[in-house]
Amino acid sequence: MLLEVDQLVKHFPITSGAVIKHTIGQVRAVDGVSLRVAAGETLGLVGETGCGKSTLARCIAGLYPTTSGKVAFDGADITNLSRKRMRPYRRDIQVIFQDPYGSLNPRRRIGSIIADPLVVHGVSGGVALRRTVQELMERVGLNPEHYNRFPAEFSGGQRQRIGVARALALRPRLIICDEPVSALDVSIQAQILNLLKDLQDEFGLTYLFIAHDLSVVRHVSDRIAVMYLGKIVEMDTAAAVHDSPRHPYTNALLSATPVADPDEAERRSRVILTGDVPSPIDPPSGCRFHPRCPQAQALCAQEEPALGTYACHFPLRRAS
Repeated sequence: MLLEVDQLVKHFPITSGAVIKHTIGQVRAVDGVSLRVAAGETLGLVGETGCGKSTLARCIAGLYPTTSGKVAFDGADITNLSRKRMRPYRRDIQVIFQDPYGSLNPRRRIGSIIADPLVVHGVSGGVALRRTVQELMERVGLNPEHYNRFPAEFSGGQRQRIGVARALALRPRLIICDEPVSALDVSIQAQILNLLKDLQDEFGLTYLFIAHDLSVVRHVSDRIAVMYLGKIVEMDTAAAVHDSPRHPYTNALLSATPVADPDEAERRSRVILTGDVPSPIDPPSGCRFHPRCPQAQALCAQEEPALGTYACHFPLRRAS
């Protein structure tokens, strides 16, 4: 296992007071998540906006300190390391951010943006640095002659390719893809997904791929984990989750996925969830999905189900 996350918790304090601040509550963004990712594997992480996917990713990458729990990379505990001690692991763990506009400094040329990891870690410099950056640009489908252009001179898809090139610069072992295609057009999404797949085959990369679209995640993932209100509610192979979901929430997500075939769309029964997503400040007792679950019973509000491949007292039947 390249990445192991054990009972990871991340709570953000809610404070009150202008001069003397008092903690009056906690936002339970991630609340006891455990997962494993093998070398060369792609684990897809899906869920609604606000369920804690990006917070989990930032905790794994060491960008947020964790409240409790453990993150292990290649057998080494990297939980809450200092910046100095975390630095060697930065070469092996990189992030592709969601916003191709906000993740690039508009005042810097893309050549220097892509070169940053190489300079910071002392990997390359001088003429060799420029050559390495141009090779990276060419590998992700950018024209090396555009080395001195600014981010504003590129389209959204091209900017995301710049982000991919920057993440790839140090030849990392794990890349966390935080919704890398959600801000792009469908045709550009396919190009970026195919690029990520080609790079994985070429360099043996491991991906934690975060998205809210199950159809996108299925295309790139070996396994899929479904997250709801800070917890994993289902985790299985991509085929099992997509073709035969056991948790009602996973089934609702699948029913909301657009289908290109009109006949299949007509046969599909849409699951309409009632009510709003509960607040992570005061999550429901028992199963956190029970206030919106069409199959909820009294037990669901009293006892939290354990996670096997799914966390549900009354799971859906597996499709035959």
